[in-house]
Amino acid sequence: MTTQADLKKVRVSMMNAVHDLALLVARDEGLFREQGLDVEIVGTPGTAQIGADRQAMRDVIFDRTMESAYNTGDVDQFRMCEWGIMKRTVEAEEAGQRAAKIVALGSAMSSFAIMARPGSEYYEPEQFKDVPIAVSPFNGSHFTTLKLLEGFVAKEHIKTTNAGTMEERLAAIGKGEVAAGSFMEPWISIAQKQGFRIIMESHSTRSEAAGDELDGPTLAAMFRAEAVSSEMINNNPSKYAHYLIKEAQGLIEEKDFQSWRLLYAPPVPYTRERFEYTYNWMLGYPELVTPGATFEGTVDNRAWE
Repeated sequence: MTTQADLKKVRVSMMNAVHDLALLVARDEGLFREQGLDVEIVGTPGTAQIGADRQAMRDVIFDRTMESAYNTGDVDQFRMCEWGIMKRTVEAEEAGQRAAKIVALGSAMSSFAIMARPGSEYYEPEQFKDVPIAVSPFNGSHFTTLKLLEGFVAKEHIKTTNAGTMEERLAAIGKGEVAAGSFMEPWISIAQKQGFRIIMESHSTRSEAAGDELDGPTLAAMFRAEAVSSEMINNNPSKYAHYLIKEAQGLIEEKDFQSWRLLYAPPVPYTRERFEYTYNWMLGYPELVTPGATFEGTVDNRAWE
């Protein structure tokens, strides 16, 4: 019989429920335990949380809450948008931070939507030429906004701005202080309930990062558990909507939440082809990532070795 003392302890970060739902479900459904793991999920303020600590939005990314927790060793492993993980793993050592590697293409396929206020004069993406869109700089809403608008607006005319957390961002758009902003769940559902208009949206994946201290078999066990939890979420997304409704703190009820947007997948190796495509795309914009990185220096698929 496996006891708590027999389980391998792993501490992982969690910022926003939509990005970390596979973790929460794997923990609460006992899937990590079945893999011989005691996974502690450490909450760090994220931009989706009401009243979030503004440290989550610091301009210097390594001063933000999650990054600080990893740098000090409070967590062993973390996930963010694919591009955010790329930036952090490529730039960490040069910035004097704790090193990390990309260890998987992760499970959360979080949806982001560019939204305008009710009655807005904005109806189509072409109208956003030289119009700032509110995003979380160097996080998923930022990178996905660039990707979404590239098909409609020339790169040099795509503009973004920092209007605070999702809560602050929605208020700023509603007041007309900014034309539109990028949101993830539960804020897409919150905004829709309040009559905000979706201009365009897309799913975008997370990547998983870890330091060399976390061994391949442990990562493999984590990813097996997350693969099962991803399937469970996809089969019955409304069953797990309560994690996001709780995050909304009363702004929406279960009937308001668009659970069909929840989409998850088994973690898979981060391939050389994926690295080269993503990294080269990021180099096409000023300040998205520093040059000179290699696949060998950035990626470690040890969970599959």
